[in-house]
Amino acid sequence: MERNLVERAKRGDRKAFGHLAAAAGDRLYAIAQRILRDPDIAGDVTQQTLVKIWRELPRLRDAERFDGWSYRLLVNACNDEMRRQRRQRSHLQLLEHDSPIPDPALSVADRDQLDRGFERLSADHRSVVILQYYLDYSLSEIAAVLDLPVGTVRSRLHYAKRALRSALEADARPALDGGRSA
Repeated sequence: MERNLVERAKRGDRKAFGHLAAAAGDRLYAIAQRILRDPDIAGDVTQQTLVKIWRELPRLRDAERFDGWSYRLLVNACNDEMRRQRRQRSHLQLLEHDSPIPDPALSVADRDQLDRGFERLSADHRSVVILQYYLDYSLSEIAAVLDLPVGTVRSRLHYAKRALRSALEADARPALDGGRSA
């Protein structure tokens, strides 16, 4: 059914595109929110991406690749926004069901620590982590979405996990001067 909608939208059918946008919009927003960590900016980027999808859709060669193609446009838009903002720290906002593995024992403090570590990742690293652990994409699927070699995806994922681990370990270390910061 989606292939038919994509083909109709490619030919300019606004109603078909409306159905596509409604189906993809929530997924795109969820990904943008996890990458950008700001619901307002994520909404703006999602809307910009949907406009770009509409404009670029006639150039999409294979309708079967619509999802991956739209994710690539979104990730690129998120990366552009992060570069534009040049912000090192975003506002922390816990997201409902943000954990890749639902675990009722995961405490708010653990989620807060994980969010702080995630904020320290670059846009490239956030993207591969989101695509693998949130969308459950394989390395080859991530490579296709981001138009990168599989080795680059593997490397980015390795360094992202290493950076997260380092951030978590640094947060877990007790302060050297009795808990007071310098």
